Amino acid sequence: MIVRRTERQDFETIRSIVTATGVFSEEEIGIAVELMEIYLNDPNQKDYELFSYIDSDEKVLGYICIGPTPATTATYDLYWIAVDPATHSKGIGTVLLNYTEDVLRQRGGRLLIAETSSTSKYDNTRQFYERKKFQKLAHIKEYYKPNDDLVIYGKYL
Repeated sequence: MIVRRTERQDFETIRSIVTATGVFSEEEIGIAVELMEIYLNDPNQKDYELFSYIDSDEKVLGYICIGPTPATTATYDLYWIAVDPATHSKGIGTVLLNYTEDVLRQRGGRLLIAETSSTSKYDNTRQFYERKKFQKLAHIKEYYKPNDDLVIYGKYL
């Protein structure tokens, strides 16, 4: 098992993983796909980086998407992290996050921001961030829609 830069052949598997989680809406899945396409189709873009978790059989089991936060110094956004539901609770998300944090530290990154929803389907996501030592920095009521708040987490690297 390794983490490496996402490659073109990972695309369909990642799309399937994002869909299979059952967490993301069709609109959100479309955004994840759009960011993958930007990353894969424009090697000169600097807004998004994607890393894939590959098992010993060369199968993609998860991915993470990050990017520098515009108009900041060494702050990054964690846009997406998704793991094949068949492999949840096996540490793949932790490996992806640790790898990403190490990459950012090597670059002098100082803060990683993760935004998520307050709805119950994101309970596991919020618990994951909290277990990984992210701090809850903000909670904005009804940000996405009625009864769906924005919860912002941050981790100083």
